[in-house]
Amino acid sequence: MGNDIESLQNILKNDPSNFQARRELSILLVNNGFNEEAEGNLKYLLKYFPQDAEIYYNLGIVYEKLKKFTEAKGCYQKAVEISPQEDFYYNLGDVLVDLKEWDEAISAFRKVLETDPEDGNCYFNLGVCYFNKDEKNLALDNFQKAAAINPKDVFAYFYLGFIYQNDGLTNFAIDSYKKVLEISPDYSWAYFNLGSIAYKSGNIEEAKEYLLKTLEYNSSDIEAYKLLTKICLKTGETEEILEILNTRLDKEDNGDLYYCLARVYKYIGDAEQYCKNLEQALDNPYTLTFSKKIVKQELEYIKEMLGRNAVIEPEAGIEEYSEEEPEEDENYEDEPEYDDEADEYEEDEDYDDDGEEDS
Repeated sequence: MGNDIESLQNILKNDPSNFQARRELSILLVNNGFNEEAEGNLKYLLKYFPQDAEIYYNLGIVYEKLKKFTEAKGCYQKAVEISPQEDFYYNLGDVLVDLKEWDEAISAFRKVLETDPEDGNCYFNLGVCYFNKDEKNLALDNFQKAAAINPKDVFAYFYLGFIYQNDGLTNFAIDSYKKVLEISPDYSWAYFNLGSIAYKSGNIEEAKEYLLKTLEYNSSDIEAYKLLTKICLKTGETEEILEILNTRLDKEDNGDLYYCLARVYKYIGDAEQYCKNLEQALDNPYTLTFSKKIVKQELEYIKEMLGRNAVIEPEAGIEEYSEEEPEEDENYEDEPEYDDEADEYEEDEDYDDDGEEDS
């Protein structure tokens, strides 16, 4: 492939007006990740072929790869204006999703379905649009159509599970998440949501099993550690959760995990480690989503107790620790895929034109 690019570049060096060679070179450059060079060649071609829809289409692809979504939108709109082809409308819809222009994206995907009513990816993307517009019934309908057309559509089943879960249709949610795992056995978010459902249903051991599977496939899933900590404190399995938390903290610091560790030490009555880990939690504010106000209050209290040489007794029962929304903090960045109130994961993904997850 590199030789092909070099050959075409040599041709153009000797004959810059060889438009066919420049077209072929532009495509090869795009496909091989040389996006800036491809952009230059496509713009050159547009000077001579200002009504060529394919050039606008390929330039739109380049801009998408460069994350210049507004420019990509303009190119796809021009391509559609010149030649209203299915692929052009699909890519237009795709970039409109990136721009969160849901209504325009819906119109673009509907245009695709006019010529190809069996395009499962379009139904999926329509589901994403309606989901983000909070029109859950329409979202549900389109995800169901996507799954019916493509029974291997793992993302459609995940969204179905999430909608059912939020609507309290637990059995339907479980069936959808299990379908996800049939298709993709390492899909950690499905394990997490099954664990969340089991936890809320009082099936503690089942919840624990799902959460351990979550961490088996995604050892950086902080929400799984948080829920697993709750479970192990309920069951008194403190040694196990201490090992799990410390193993992760050996790899990277995390405010939430230090707070979970602090709660375990409070549970077993180790005041010094309780205090130390509260301090560590506050030393990592960017990854501390628990209420900083509450963490500070706990730290002040335990320092006062230690200062008076007071004995901290192990907790007789389990106290549910607070998972309030974080205080307003200009340095805090929320994780958009996690719904803290629901203890479940939400995806916000769209498909590209080959049906794969858009990266």
